[in-house]
Amino acid sequence: MNTNPTSPAPALTVARTIHFARRGRTKELRPGPALKAPEPGRVPRVSRLLALALRFENLIRVGEVTDHAELARLGHVTRARVSQIMSLLHLAPDIQEHILFLPKVIRGRDPLILTDVRPIAAVPDWRRQRKMWAALGTARTGG
Repeated sequence: MNTNPTSPAPALTVARTIHFARRGRTKELRPGPALKAPEPGRVPRVSRLLALALRFENLIRVGEVTDHAELARLGHVTRARVSQIMSLLHLAPDIQEHILFLPKVIRGRDPLILTDVRPIAAVPDWRRQRKMWAALGTARTGG
């Protein structure tokens, strides 16, 4: 064993994946690989509202929230707005799925808005809803 205080310490190598991340104006060194950039575009508003309606329904079902009025109070919106959002749950399941998986909007207005869908949700017959949905798609694409 070398007890000479002037001798160099043995070399130590640490291998680790790191990346730099911005925090305000400064950069931080963070462990792990850098996160992928999110896909461009935004989720259509009607898709987000349907997801919110599904979340609201679950909150009521498990008893965390008692009713639509409480949701409205907690969300600082009117009961009418909560009812509008919850009406999306009356759509046929395949229409709901289609709305949830609409492509992201890269720029401009959403091709489908809540006022387009609410009349369809007001119809209790899913077969008629599907016909109205198909007609809405035809009208939107111009075909």
